[in-house]
Formats: sequence, C-alpha cells, structure tokens
Amino acid sequence: MDWGGPAFVIALVALSTGGWLINNWIRAKHGYSLEDEWGGKTERRDTAETKRLREENRELHDKLDSMQDRMIVLEKIVTDRGYSLSDEIEALRDRDTGTGVPLDIKTSEKA
Repeated sequence: MDWGGPAFVIALVALSTGGWLINNWIRAKHGYSLEDEWGGKTERRDTAETKRLREENRELHDKLDSMQDRMIVLEKIVTDRGYSLSDEIEALRDRDTGTGVPLDIKTSEKA
C-alpha cells in the first residue's frame, strides 16, 4: 500500500468526515451542543414554538398525573368495597326515613 498516494489521503479525509458527522448526529440526538468545522460549539436555540411545546408537554404530564391519581382512587373503590356499591345504593332507596319530599321512584320487587 502506498501511504503517500491519493487513495490513502481520500480515505483518511472520508474517515475523518464520517466520524465528525456521526459524532454530531449522536450529540444532536442527545441534546448536546454541536461542533462546527473549526471546533467551536453551536448551542441549541429555543424558539417560541419549542417553548410552547415544552409548556404544553408539561401541562399534559400534569393532567396525566392527576388522571392517574383519580384512577388509583377508583381502583380502590372497586377493589376495597367490591361491587357492593350498587347494593348499598339500593338499600338507601328501600329505606324510608319519612323526612323530605317523597319521590315517585318505583322499586322493583325482588323474588
């Protein structure tokens, strides 16, 4: 192999450029600042759109957290007391306290 020939120089330049491109691709993917051709750093700019998207993302995460909290409460209601909630409601309907305005709710006869 001729170390001083044009093929070696072209291969060396191609390898260096490929390595630089891969390095910048990985840096951009993970949010680091990019290197320019002279070794300087290019910082990412936060535009109005990216700020709006970050705020919307934060709001959606907060909403998701509150929904998860509500789901946990609902799961506790279903698993702790079982499905007897409808039976409790029916028992309250059947009970006659004699106070308040009478309702015209017809209860079904249980056989």
